[in-house]
Amino acid sequence: MTIALMPPDGSTIPRRVQGKIATALQDTRVVLLVGPRQAGKTTLARLFASPERPYLTLDDAATLAAARSDPTGFVRGLKQAVIDEVQRAPELLLAIKESVDKDQAPGRFLLTGSTNLMAMPLVADSLAGRLEVITLLPFAQAEMAGTPGDLLDRLFDGAGLPAVVNPVVGDALMVRVLNGGYPEALRRTSPSRRQAWLQDYVALILDRDVRDIANIDQLDRLPRLLDVLAAHAGQLVNHSSYGAALGLTVPTAQKYVGILERLFLLRLVPPWSHNAVSRLTKTPKLHFLDSGLLAALRDATASELQKDRTPYGPLLENFVVSEVLKLITWSDKRLRVSHFRTKDQDEVDLVLEDRRGRVVGIEVKASATVRPQDLRGLRQLQAAVGDKFVQGLVLHDHDQITPFDEKLHAGPVSLLWQS
Repeated sequence: MTIALMPPDGSTIPRRVQGKIATALQDTRVVLLVGPRQAGKTTLARLFASPERPYLTLDDAATLAAARSDPTGFVRGLKQAVIDEVQRAPELLLAIKESVDKDQAPGRFLLTGSTNLMAMPLVADSLAGRLEVITLLPFAQAEMAGTPGDLLDRLFDGAGLPAVVNPVVGDALMVRVLNGGYPEALRRTSPSRRQAWLQDYVALILDRDVRDIANIDQLDRLPRLLDVLAAHAGQLVNHSSYGAALGLTVPTAQKYVGILERLFLLRLVPPWSHNAVSRLTKTPKLHFLDSGLLAALRDATASELQKDRTPYGPLLENFVVSEVLKLITWSDKRLRVSHFRTKDQDEVDLVLEDRRGRVVGIEVKASATVRPQDLRGLRQLQAAVGDKFVQGLVLHDHDQITPFDEKLHAGPVSLLWQS
């Protein structure tokens, strides 16, 4: 199977959030770029470094020691700075607050973090009103294809679905799902080498970064927990089941899943709720933020999936969820993400809602054929929100757009990056 991968130098692929960072530095004292390790944060942050804004990384032992031992002194001499992996010295954040309160010029600090620092009360409290958070996830398909990646904006702005151009289907789509978006993994030309890198990556994150954000007694359980979660990807969260599989209490399992989410390995998508629909599931849904990583954890390969496509559905669903989340990171629209599921198992994988309450629903199917019953969840969602319903879209492994009515369509997954 022919595999088209990224250029050898991942930095040659422009990142869509670069413009958002530049804009934020013009009017905001502190800009925080967050996302998983190896997503490209350092490469992007270095673009904003200069003699006037020096680059400092807390992955350097000497720099880290200085920041931890005397955070106030470390910050005092900095008019501006790029500080990489700031979660390794959270003591710096109070010192940064004091500094930017004394000198309120915009663009003082560009910070990066490989954990969700906004989950730390210290960050939320000390930097409120002084901070803008921008998320960088692994490469989006639109970034690699050099296309606008504006499908969500088109839908909410009323431009409708784009024309289908060079749809990606079948084995070609499967390859993209299995590759994921981590730059280092994509530089490897064979599937086995990519999976080896991803497995080593997970081991490093669990061994090193967990210690920076949490004190846990059973660190050795995390790799096994991640395997259990990989087997449940695309399903409703069940902490009791996860804990039972590893001999953990429900609160402990919930805490550990929360840590993995803070490290940007997972995303728990909350349930959508509305007064018009009473019989809705109130449980979050579990997704991995990179389909390549999920495939590596499940030891899924193209040859095996071609023999039995049953495991492909959850992988494709996670792929679509992650691609949509990436589109949101550079969209000017602030979209709330949730999922819709009734007690009768009718569902919509993603519900996107803007500040005006307008809704776009996205359902994912691995099949080439969409049946009328596959739209039951979308129709129920449409009935619940009425005129606020913008579009219901089934993304599936097909090369054409199929209309079901004015606001319900099925179309290729590749619409996500070919718009």
